[in-house]
Amino acid sequence: MKSIVAEDLHKTYRKGQVKALDGLNLDVEEGTVLGILGPNGAGKTTTVRILATLLQPDSGHATVAGIDVVKNPKAVREIIGLSGQYAAVDETLTGWDNLVMFGQLYHLKAKAAEARATELLEQFSLTESAHRPIKTFSGGMRRRLDLAASLIIRPKVLFLDEPTTGLDPRGRMEMWGVIEGLVKEGVTLLLTTQYLEEADQLADEIAVIDTGKVIARGTSDQLKSQVGGERIEVVVGEGDLANTRAIVEKLSGGIASLDQGLRKISGPVKNGSQSLLELVRELDSAGIHPLDLAMKRPSLDDVFLSLTGHVAEEVKEDDGGGKKKKGKKAKREEVAK
Repeated sequence: MKSIVAEDLHKTYRKGQVKALDGLNLDVEEGTVLGILGPNGAGKTTTVRILATLLQPDSGHATVAGIDVVKNPKAVREIIGLSGQYAAVDETLTGWDNLVMFGQLYHLKAKAAEARATELLEQFSLTESAHRPIKTFSGGMRRRLDLAASLIIRPKVLFLDEPTTGLDPRGRMEMWGVIEGLVKEGVTLLLTTQYLEEADQLADEIAVIDTGKVIARGTSDQLKSQVGGERIEVVVGEGDLANTRAIVEKLSGGIASLDQGLRKISGPVKNGSQSLLELVRELDSAGIHPLDLAMKRPSLDDVFLSLTGHVAEEVKEDDGGGKKKKGKKAKREEVAK
């Protein structure tokens, strides 16, 4: 069953001058994770805002759990959770007070809101910090609390818009663990990210968005294969270039590139670590002693360069008619209404 469906979504800002979505189509199977991968300005946040009923499309059709997001937004809001790019918490309140407040915004009775706050603080390892002001929390703690707030109503569908933005590697890893736990509980998740490794870690499938449309979709391995998958790279002395290139071509199906200036030969391989070991054996048998040897995996820029012909620019997504974006807290309150 399709838990999320978006068909031919269009959205423009500034009286049609800025095209945010240009015929976007995507769907998410119930109980799975779809990662939306793309640079800033690609249309990721606009997509999430439409599906979460915070923004209406100019045209097209979208449903969440079979409910039309335009015709019946209130019913959609009753079954979804949303966590934006930045922690939507009140820094002057404690973690406990924030969660109780969000529970009340979702129309939970006082005791129910308090019980849910206690449960979520424990689930996200925040119990010891529950009564500290949010301004004393680390970035990772704030993001965990923000995600906890999006789960107040035990949503069937969860939207996470770049949930690890601004976190250090440790904080990102902690957040991944939390998200993986939610997926195991059966939540359908739509995740937007700029990090290929994040989508690789969390998503069952990845949809690549650029200029407001889906330009590629598949598993992480399928997308990597479109940009040549893994590559082996070897740097050797000038006199060993020809023989080394022949060895790399043997391992990469006849495809090898030579950078004469760097004396580097590289080629795509399907079974990276095994090919790397075979390369070492072949070089040793030929009496070639490499100066450098590596296996390279595709990066986000590799994917975009292959699919679009340009790297992933840091372009800010328009906020809609040049107006100031609403704060994340205001967005949460709007969803809760």
